[in-house]
Amino acid sequence: MDSILKNLTIEDMKTDLMNSIDSYEENIICLSKNILSEPETGYREYKTSQKVSTEFQRFNIQHEAGLAITGIRAVLDCGNPGPTIAVMGELDSLMVPGHPYANPDTGAAHACGHHCQIGSLVGVAIGLKESGVLKSLSGRVIFLAVPAEEYIEIEFRDELRRQGIIEFLGGKAEFIRLGILDDVDIAIMTHTNSYGQGGYDVSSMGMMGVGATNNGMIAKKIRFQGVASHAGGAPHEGVNALNAANIALSAIHAQRETFQEEENIRVHPIVTKGGASVSSVPADVRMETFVRGKTIEAILSASEKVDRAIRAGAMAVGAKVSITTIPGYLPIRSDSALEHTYRSNAERLMGSECVFDMGHRSGSTDMGDVSHLIPAIHPYVSVATGKAHGDDYVIEDYKLGVSTSAKIMAATIVDLLANGGLRAREIIDQYSPSYTKNDYLSLLRNLAKEETYK
Repeated sequence: MDSILKNLTIEDMKTDLMNSIDSYEENIICLSKNILSEPETGYREYKTSQKVSTEFQRFNIQHEAGLAITGIRAVLDCGNPGPTIAVMGELDSLMVPGHPYANPDTGAAHACGHHCQIGSLVGVAIGLKESGVLKSLSGRVIFLAVPAEEYIEIEFRDELRRQGIIEFLGGKAEFIRLGILDDVDIAIMTHTNSYGQGGYDVSSMGMMGVGATNNGMIAKKIRFQGVASHAGGAPHEGVNALNAANIALSAIHAQRETFQEEENIRVHPIVTKGGASVSSVPADVRMETFVRGKTIEAILSASEKVDRAIRAGAMAVGAKVSITTIPGYLPIRSDSALEHTYRSNAERLMGSECVFDMGHRSGSTDMGDVSHLIPAIHPYVSVATGKAHGDDYVIEDYKLGVSTSAKIMAATIVDLLANGGLRAREIIDQYSPSYTKNDYLSLLRNLAKEETYK
């Protein structure tokens, strides 16, 4: 039997994989919908993680759990030496209380489709394990269910950081720090996408976008401190921290004409606390914002302008302000050689007319961090209606979003690891990393700072 398996052609292996994934299609779609029904936000994905672990146990796939609090790493070894390919999926949801599948108590909701990623990740693992094609390949396939891709609940995560439980607020950066990707040569994943709304348009349902690039970002946590006083009887004895915040917001807006179009800068602050009571001059006002951009240099330049605007708000009313700058995500680099291999499999399964070049997107993902260390891709499959991160973002085509996505990634792995892993080795040899792991960690740590101005 082994000799027969080892003589399988690439097409034979892909056919066996497709059939295997088809056999378990109902299971992996059910898993995705089960995760949808119990959404959890980053570094809190305990139920979601357990569901993934249960599926791996069911198919006797060895794995570690509890990585970076809730993450999972599973390994399938081909038994022949070769490169290591990671398939990634994200465990977390957003906070969108109005979403039809939102948790009524927490407001958590899968308004970005991460539940489909997990279903397709498990589908690739089951397909490779049950089809028996691993013996015809060379290397290993690692499955990483990663926490906390959505950069939300900054105060909660920053408290985890201060307690030493995590260092980075994003899950993939934390995986890199912990060494979970140290032995990974290539990383792939497939993200869902919507059509017909805003900046996430594609022409129709059932399209696959490849070659996407994304903005990078840093986060800021801001606290204005004033002096409380009776808001009606003695406002002159107080220092209004909310006024300081409002002036800072206006000053940030005044910077927008200075942002260069090609830098794709996005700054979108929110006030998370506006005061203690309406009868008291606000003395403790808090804000959060991201500063996004197409390059690290553009992000740092815009960040300096935002800091100036925040300080100006405090100065204007005589308040104190503390600015905590927290490293976020790097702009993504989509590896063109790896993308070509993925694209050929997407065209085979979906038709060449359904695969298109994505272009640049103003959102951010921590897959960007991975892409600066190893060859990586982050394609998008259009299977949802509504606005990404909106209360109307709903998956309409689970077959394409889960099962077909799993097939495309599984077929890509066959291409990469067949013939002694030749194609994977070619991609690895052609790739030039932006940073070593140590340089990357130094970059993130140097971005972090806390400053107080009186």
